[in-house]
Amino acid sequence: MVDGAASLMSYFYGFRAEGVHTAERQANRLDGGAHFYDVYKCADGEWVSLGSIEPQFYALLREKAGLSDPDFDAQLDRSRWPALKEKLARVFATKTRAEWSAIMEGSDVCFAPVLEIGEAPSHPHNVARDAFVTVEGVVQPAPAPRFQVTPGAVQGPPPAIGGNNASALRDWGFASARIDELKSKGVI
Repeated sequence: MVDGAASLMSYFYGFRAEGVHTAERQANRLDGGAHFYDVYKCADGEWVSLGSIEPQFYALLREKAGLSDPDFDAQLDRSRWPALKEKLARVFATKTRAEWSAIMEGSDVCFAPVLEIGEAPSHPHNVARDAFVTVEGVVQPAPAPRFQVTPGAVQGPPPAIGGNNASALRDWGFASARIDELKSKGVI
């Protein structure tokens, strides 16, 4: 897990080497510092997320959100980010999350509604991807990654607490008599 997490940091180490990533929180492109990569509260109290980093996606964001203000021309000027975030927050506060989703989803804006955990399984993108499964009435993420030759599947619900005690103890070398003794004493 540590190796995987370190590998995911390659992007940030590259930015650091270029001198465009600082240790200051919420001062960088991907940590909430940039106006084009953050979450915004909508008129209904719900939230949306943006990740329109590349120029073509940023241009589309400006078009879809009606951002004609020339201040938005300076996308990568860090000194302007706080003011641009305030302006963008005011824009997103003018419509509900559903209204923004209708405007932005299906385009290349790099936009997504921020969903409550109960909403995620029914979002059209997740439905199309079969991202969630229901096993014995319990909704849960589908196994990932998905392989063509050896596809994963949820085998069933988890065992009841203690349901595998005897088989686990047998695997660890406990004799059946000892397992029975532990059961009779209420240890397992």
